[in-house]
Amino acid sequence: MAHNDGVDQIVEQWARERPDLETTAMAVFGRIFRLSRLAGDHMERTYATFGLGRPEFDVLATLRRSGAPYELSPGALAASMMLSTGGTTARLDRLEKAGLIERHPSPTDRRSVLVRLTGTGFDIVDRAVAVGLSEQQRMLAHLSEAQLSRLDELLREALSPPPGNPLGAG
Repeated sequence: MAHNDGVDQIVEQWARERPDLETTAMAVFGRIFRLSRLAGDHMERTYATFGLGRPEFDVLATLRRSGAPYELSPGALAASMMLSTGGTTARLDRLEKAGLIERHPSPTDRRSVLVRLTGTGFDIVDRAVAVGLSEQQRMLAHLSEAQLSRLDELLREALSPPPGNPLGAG
């Protein structure tokens, strides 16, 4: 059974002040934004226990899920994380200094480098992703499997609108 929350209060206030407005989309996005903020803050604290911020975790996780030999070009990393190459370079510098990644010349192009997980980076990201996933599951544990599946499907549908829709780019 659903309960009233802060978003309901906002929607009720708009309904009182502007009854001409259809506010369902406001309610949906309000809840998505709140959930994202709460989950993001929680995950940031979770990754901090491994000495990582979310940006550093994203780099390590991208390398880890790329498969052996767990290396990518800085450009491929940037594209995968939807970042500028400048933003990626700053992250790589921090991770290299911490001994979690290493950069080495590309064997096929002397002008480029590859970024590879170190053994320590591999171990840390494997532990962090397992703990992070466990925390995400815990945050959603009050939902049934059927509810989770439906929520996942609805969010997938919301992110796959027809061409010409502003969300269609993602």
